[in-house]
Amino acid sequence: MGLERTYEEINEKIKSGKAVVLTAEEVLDLVEEKGIPAAAAEVDVVTTGTFGPMCSSGVFLNLGHPRPRIKITEAYLNGVRAGTGLAAVDIYLGATSLPPTDPGNRSYPGEFAYGGGHVIEDLVAGKEIRLEAHSYGTDCYPLKKIETKFRLAEINEATMFNPRNSYQNYNAAVNISEKTIYTYMGILKPDLGNANYSTSGQLSPLFNDPLLKTIGIGTRIFLGGGIGYVAWNGTQHNPEVERNPGGVPNYPAGTLAVIGDLKGMSPRWLRGLSFLGYGATLQVGLGIPIPILNEEIMAYTAVRDRDILTPVTDYSRSYPHREGGNLGMVSYAELNSGSITLNGRRVPTAPLSSIPGAREIALTLKDWIMSGRFLLSRPAAPLPSAGANITVKPLPQRK
Repeated sequence: MGLERTYEEINEKIKSGKAVVLTAEEVLDLVEEKGIPAAAAEVDVVTTGTFGPMCSSGVFLNLGHPRPRIKITEAYLNGVRAGTGLAAVDIYLGATSLPPTDPGNRSYPGEFAYGGGHVIEDLVAGKEIRLEAHSYGTDCYPLKKIETKFRLAEINEATMFNPRNSYQNYNAAVNISEKTIYTYMGILKPDLGNANYSTSGQLSPLFNDPLLKTIGIGTRIFLGGGIGYVAWNGTQHNPEVERNPGGVPNYPAGTLAVIGDLKGMSPRWLRGLSFLGYGATLQVGLGIPIPILNEEIMAYTAVRDRDILTPVTDYSRSYPHREGGNLGMVSYAELNSGSITLNGRRVPTAPLSSIPGAREIALTLKDWIMSGRFLLSRPAAPLPSAGANITVKPLPQRK
């Protein structure tokens, strides 16, 4: 019978300072030297990390009531529009939200200098935030307008809730047209002038547990420099894609919805970004510990960049018009080398996701665990994985 560990056994070792923890990069040399069974017997936890743009992110804020009370129907934070339609002083600020005064792409390509992601960074940095809120007024909430300033520490609750983070694989983006295009994958030069990609490869959480054997609802994670949890599968979660023999998907697959206390997070790991010609977003730091429960889990964490393939997709026509198809498959080892060969041509590559940042997150999470500050949590329920027969459906278009 092979090795079997429990979450309880691993947590007891963490509490006693005896847990062996390696990052997803560090474990590769051990597996190569000793093999899967010996490495599994030695290692208790493998830590992962990713630090890239994640548009489907945002924060719920409970602002507290002024005197007299107000039922907010329209809200702006530093001029950026926030979502209302919740309870009286609850609002949601999305990472891609913009000020109504932003010209957008009317002057193409727009700069998108300040948006929701920047406000979130300013919040966790402790900066003063300007609030303007409006209401139609009611008997119980008579105030119709308020202008004030606040800091994160001065409001009741601030909960980060990101509907889609930590994509399990993602397209490499190119442009085969004759003009420069501006996308959420960055600026793409004409005629295959460059290729951009966005994942941390062998460090990325969902590549190290491709079938979601240990990651589920309630998994404790590193989120934005603080502690968060997996709340649900993320939007556009699509585990039913082609996979290699090790379970790693060859196309965009799983995603996570995550939640955490914004007040415990850091501007080091939540960074507002501006994408020329596309919009504003948020760079999110996220890391997940993988408990080595058995040799199967150990084998998954031994994944290398050379084992992970992703499609090269044209963003000038194929992607925006949903025409399907791709220009070929490349490995993350090739992408990380600085160039790929496509149609017989050398195409320079650049990551949008920070590999050094992902490495630092994995090392930070390792330190938290080894110092006893971070215990593992057994998922309360699994997430849909391969075999779940889930597909991402297009929007119905009826007249």
